[in-house]
Amino acid sequence: MGLLEKIASPADLRRIPEEALPDLAEELRAFLLSSLSQTGGHLASGLGALELTLALHYALDTPRDLLVWDVGHQCYPHKVITGRRERFSTLRTYGGVSGFLKREESEYDAFNAGHASTSISAALGMAVARDLKGEDYRVVAIIGDGGLTGGMAMEGLNQAGYLSRKLMIILNDNEMSISPNVGAWQGYLNRIIHGQSYRRLKDDVERFLRSIPRVGEGMVKLAKQAEQMAKQLVVPGLLFEELGFKYVGPVNGHSLPQLLETLRTYRDNPHPVLVHVVTRKGKGYEPAEADPVFWHGATPFSVATGEVAKKKPGPPSYTKVFAQTLTEMAEADPRIVAITAAMAEGTGLDAFAKALPGRLFDVGICEQHAVTFAAGLATRGLLPVVAIYSTFLQRAYDQIFHDVCLMHLPVVFVLDRGGLVGADGPTHHGVFDLSYLRVFPEIVVMAPRDENELRHMLATALAAGRPVALRFPRGNGYGGAMDAPPRALPIGKAEVLRTGRDGLIWAIGTMASEALRAAERLAADAGPDLTVVNARFVKPLDVELLAVQLRPGVRLMTVEENALAGGFGSAVEEAAATLKVADVQIERLGIPDEFQPHGSQEILRARLDLDVEGIMRRARAFFPKLAAGPKALSRPASA
Repeated sequence: MGLLEKIASPADLRRIPEEALPDLAEELRAFLLSSLSQTGGHLASGLGALELTLALHYALDTPRDLLVWDVGHQCYPHKVITGRRERFSTLRTYGGVSGFLKREESEYDAFNAGHASTSISAALGMAVARDLKGEDYRVVAIIGDGGLTGGMAMEGLNQAGYLSRKLMIILNDNEMSISPNVGAWQGYLNRIIHGQSYRRLKDDVERFLRSIPRVGEGMVKLAKQAEQMAKQLVVPGLLFEELGFKYVGPVNGHSLPQLLETLRTYRDNPHPVLVHVVTRKGKGYEPAEADPVFWHGATPFSVATGEVAKKKPGPPSYTKVFAQTLTEMAEADPRIVAITAAMAEGTGLDAFAKALPGRLFDVGICEQHAVTFAAGLATRGLLPVVAIYSTFLQRAYDQIFHDVCLMHLPVVFVLDRGGLVGADGPTHHGVFDLSYLRVFPEIVVMAPRDENELRHMLATALAAGRPVALRFPRGNGYGGAMDAPPRALPIGKAEVLRTGRDGLIWAIGTMASEALRAAERLAADAGPDLTVVNARFVKPLDVELLAVQLRPGVRLMTVEENALAGGFGSAVEEAAATLKVADVQIERLGIPDEFQPHGSQEILRARLDLDVEGIMRRARAFFPKLAAGPKALSRPASA
């Protein structure tokens, strides 16, 4: 039996002789590679933090001592040694192990993490709660240098230094977030790494002076006074010390002896300590070390060769279509610039940057700054396109309101991953954007039913001259023909896809295509004959068409891949109430008022009746088939 098989908890880990830990690290690395080669998942980050994870659990008394991980990309080694090894083959599948930290899953997951820069603030809160309650345990935040670029991390550092509680922050510095880091922080950390010889020299001199009988202590005191004057010129790590932290490092994050010695020395320091650990993303697997961006999130692959399982050729992804279209339009219009928050590859804008150097601005993990930066650009005549995942744009909600919408600035928000995203789960599902954006006066909120309409909506957004939000889902399009060139659509006008006699379906985004398929199958199966409307716009809604179609006694179903609370269906209900048509019945399909789990998009949509079969089932129950009903419900020819 190998060492890893003996470990069901960190208590088992701490029974292993310290000299055997490097062997355990190799077993754990091999296990992760073998498992993730089958399931896929976040690979490179966990490999880089593997020795650090073992050292933390070995030197600390977890779960009594609390580990607060930032983001969660690096949490797989932690999950394996905290009792989830036997279920690890279920990683990121419906009902299986989550790909991120989850308090509901394990007592060792002290704080849920799906986005960056939260760990320091959360850990400080835990440390203060400990002190107020008179308890005694350690709290450690583990944050990457990418996470440190986020403004919230800076706020946490500022308060932690001021409060001066017992708290350890591990800065896991691998020069990466998902992509190589950007910004001044990266250069600062590099200077610290290359300036470590000063600290070694300082420690050697102090030990020598203290060894001199009688006069040694006095000389140390004088030397410290001189040091305070000199170190401002030569110590890059001074900023952390000025913030109130004991700075330790840099430490080799792949040396278990060095990690353990450092943790044991400083784990009970009564004031904040920042331990600067230098690691290599993808450590121990050559392909991942060579290309940590590609191997950040792996699909199934061959461990021996590094070859990724080939997918069947299919339609382009919505992300790719967006990036290609934006690049084409920007080549023709020098006012167009693109902005993202450490997600250039994820949003497809790496291709934009290659085609148009200097016109993509990656601001790091700083969504609030990204939006206000875009607003500043817009005030001077540029056309900024802010491309951020739907769930992450929520972090900049006040900036969308205050710095863009209130000034009526022409900023285009492109929300990738709108709707159910799949294996990343509740922290990443983009199911609130239609609700949280449509409340702002005069903003345009729209979603395409396919990749071709995405192109036209991007042209619409750039020509609108006002704040616009354009959301589309994760995954591939339908493979339909592409119109060229993209053209602006009339804002606030829906599209009737099909006319029928028995009722109405209004749908938004790709749900319009699914609703059309469902309606056609229902008609072929002698079910209800339905009119299907591609709403296109959540705001402004096509009230003109709605007024024509809402006759007394009509039944209307809305379909959206968004929260029902305040979403597209709510907008239709509000408009219908204003129109005051008698005896109108409305059924809304969408995301219920509960957080959705992780699992494939297909499984999640099916369980919520947001696939063709589900829409058909709900339509059969809601729409009575009329043997000789009224004429088809459509837009009049003059509209």
